[in-house]
Amino acid sequence: MSQAWKILTLNSISKRGLSRLPESCQVAGELAEPDGILVRSHAMHDMAFPGSLLAVGRAGAGTNNIPVQELSKRGVVVLNAPGANANAVKELVIAGLLMGARNLLPALNFVAGLHGDDEALAKQVEGGKKHFVGHELTGRTLGVVGLGAVGSLVADAAIHLGMQVLGYDPDITVDAAWRLPAQVRRALSVDELVKHSDFITLHVPLVNATRDLINAERVKLMKKGCVLLNFARDGIVNEAAVLAGLNEGRLHAYVCDFPSNLLRQHAHFAALPHLGASTEEAEENCAVMVVDHLLDYLDNGHIRQSVNFPDISQPRESEFRLAIANANVPNMLGQISTTLASAALNIRNMVNKSRGDLAYTLVDVDSPVPEDLITRLAAIEGVLRVRYLPV
Repeated sequence: MSQAWKILTLNSISKRGLSRLPESCQVAGELAEPDGILVRSHAMHDMAFPGSLLAVGRAGAGTNNIPVQELSKRGVVVLNAPGANANAVKELVIAGLLMGARNLLPALNFVAGLHGDDEALAKQVEGGKKHFVGHELTGRTLGVVGLGAVGSLVADAAIHLGMQVLGYDPDITVDAAWRLPAQVRRALSVDELVKHSDFITLHVPLVNATRDLINAERVKLMKKGCVLLNFARDGIVNEAAVLAGLNEGRLHAYVCDFPSNLLRQHAHFAALPHLGASTEEAEENCAVMVVDHLLDYLDNGHIRQSVNFPDISQPRESEFRLAIANANVPNMLGQISTTLASAALNIRNMVNKSRGDLAYTLVDVDSPVPEDLITRLAAIEGVLRVRYLPV
């Protein structure tokens, strides 16, 4: 049964998502000592976090606005909602493909600048439309970098549009591989994909390994007239390299979701105001997913869709549960077990998982856990947080 958790909202969160929280929860945009935070795009890097904070839920996929490393040191779980907005992003990528292939933005700008009566407009249209001749998608090759929730949907949609699809993802999961259409051909590297694609779309997170993934060297490898699409993160693309590619005619167009002062005056640059997940359906889906996961963590200690701790769950086998976040170091389970045994607590079930430098342990015991034992567990070197979750 849920406790009266205090949930701070840093952005407007879908009502459908918030309705998943029980009435006992206190939910507000200003709240002291929150147990959880729900956020979309609010920048959290300069925030001071109270000791009460247990988890942060991002109603979306990217977590660049959240100081994940700092929160990890405090044992705070950061959750997100990958895949909940995938269809919305996919549809916008398809729109971007058509914008690039059919020169829609310069054509729209041309029409917006026409003057005169209808007869004059008709003459100007007939005289000017030759400047916006495009080509069809059918038979062209789309290179998809990143084959997760969004990338696999984009690949499938492109195939249904008659395109050839070349994919690259060295870290593809088993589940993602099962979702992938069989017609997708595998590229052995980003360079190979870039060389053989008429269109390139990026669907990877922004991390050190992907920053400037599209750089001057890779722009030079592109087929002349290539269209580049970026609806992932702006730092994945080096804008100076793209500008040079546009000016040289190597790149026909760059379509993205991130306006840029360096590029926005270029006739073959089309930027949208970060609309990737901006549909009512996507916002609702993201909010529902992350609220459900946040509540399950607060109530039961289960972790699902975390970006810093391992995913872990265990059916309750007793009324008394401990959830322990700790550094992934040797003998941690031994110390936890020994401490429990010293208090004559019998372990009914225990599960432990690790992820990088962090680990997490769920322990169900047969009798109530005294407060002094929780203090002793918290004092073990490497333990970041101990939670007692009796039913």
